[in-house]
Amino acid sequence: MSARRLAIRQPEEFKISAKATKEIKKWIEKYPEGRQRSALIPALWIVQKDADGWLPEKALRAVGDMLGMAYIRVYEVATFYTMFNLEPVGTHFVQMCGTTPCWLRGSDELKAMLERKIGPQKTLSKDGKLSWLEVECLGACANAPMVQISNDDGDHYYEDLTAEGLEAVLDAFVAGETPKAGPQNGRHTSEPEGGAMALTTENLSKARRKLVKLPNAETKAAINYYEWDPKERRATKGGWVDPASKASRDPKKRPANHGKDLSAGLVEQSHFAGRPKRASKPVAEKPQVIYKDGPTDGAPDDLKKIKGIGPKFEAELNAKGIYYYRQIGAWKVADIKVIEEDAMARFPGRIKRDEWVKQGKTLAKAAAKPAATKASTKKAKS
Repeated sequence: MSARRLAIRQPEEFKISAKATKEIKKWIEKYPEGRQRSALIPALWIVQKDADGWLPEKALRAVGDMLGMAYIRVYEVATFYTMFNLEPVGTHFVQMCGTTPCWLRGSDELKAMLERKIGPQKTLSKDGKLSWLEVECLGACANAPMVQISNDDGDHYYEDLTAEGLEAVLDAFVAGETPKAGPQNGRHTSEPEGGAMALTTENLSKARRKLVKLPNAETKAAINYYEWDPKERRATKGGWVDPASKASRDPKKRPANHGKDLSAGLVEQSHFAGRPKRASKPVAEKPQVIYKDGPTDGAPDDLKKIKGIGPKFEAELNAKGIYYYRQIGAWKVADIKVIEEDAMARFPGRIKRDEWVKQGKTLAKAAAKPAATKASTKKAKS
């Protein structure tokens, strides 16, 4: 993005008009207290219109004072968005689109004409009524080449231009006239040049449904009524009544007429119906997490072998009914949360950090191996 700076020559004084101030206050009121800066962009646009199409430095400061913003924040926005002009512009400011679609359709000829008639970009014509600037896409590619001309009457698009056509438009503005905006080659909006190529059948309009008058509406008001479309149904207290047939158009108040029911006798089937159910696997018995009546399942394990558990923690865990490695190895997230909130409130996250669950599983597995080996040896001897 090119650097944009304030104009070298600035007016000595600037004051926002009463009309512009009133309009800006309307925008400020749209936002809650403390969020007035949200109205910055519309405020700058209003002030630009009030300052003959550009933003002097004093105008930026005035907007900052109204919105309670630092001046540098206002400058940042004004210099970023190219819709804000930082130098004086003509009474009729021409923005010429020079991007690909317009270029392919002859924007170079428009540019040459503007340079000849007005001068280089960002310069005023001798009478101060015209200035121009090449800009990026203005969004009317179907009507290329085109320009936007901004003045006191607004911001209007002039499309389907030739160099001669644009010059005629500018001459009309200078003479105090207001040429009609839009396409300048006779076509309507963005219809195809040379006439319509589709939907040209003469009797096509006969297929449309009859206009139906709305109840309690003005004489001129009418709609296209589509009986099958609930979005198009305008319901009233007594239901919709067709003035011609005097019959209710409320679906609840008229008999259904959808033809013969072809679904009679059919049985709804699922493609899963014929498949046999799979036998569910037996759920493995989970280790007991808490022993309320003490270590009833043999001698308790030495929990101090788990890294992070000292004598104090071991005593607290025993008091909560935890005596064995397999209990700790079977902890889930919910169990850890309960333990940490109760016995380890001062050490949150320690169980996960020291991997108590993993250590518990490993120690429980190691403790189970000697017992299994001893039982197999005894069986072999016998």
